[in-house]
Amino acid sequence: MPPMRQPAVYIVTNRRNGTLYTGVTSDLIKRAWQHREAVVPGFASRYGCKRLVWHEFHPTMLGAIAREKRIKGGSRQARIDLIERANPDWTDLYETLF
Repeated sequence: MPPMRQPAVYIVTNRRNGTLYTGVTSDLIKRAWQHREAVVPGFASRYGCKRLVWHEFHPTMLGAIAREKRIKGGSRQARIDLIERANPDWTDLYETLF
């Protein structure tokens, strides 16, 4: 189980090959729950991005933010490849956080 508050970059989606949202957080469990419950208005809740399909922990928030920027600066296909290398079935990883 990851520490409760560790910087992380993550991708949530509404379905396989669907809309992708890439974000950064200091508390992945809390943030993933917020996406699942659509409690924070914005892009992810508007498009139903509730499934955590990829995440990566970082030792510092600056490192996590830099990685998020590199991912967002890349192509959609690069994000899909990132997900499929780690999670080929696009399984919701939320339960694996506990």
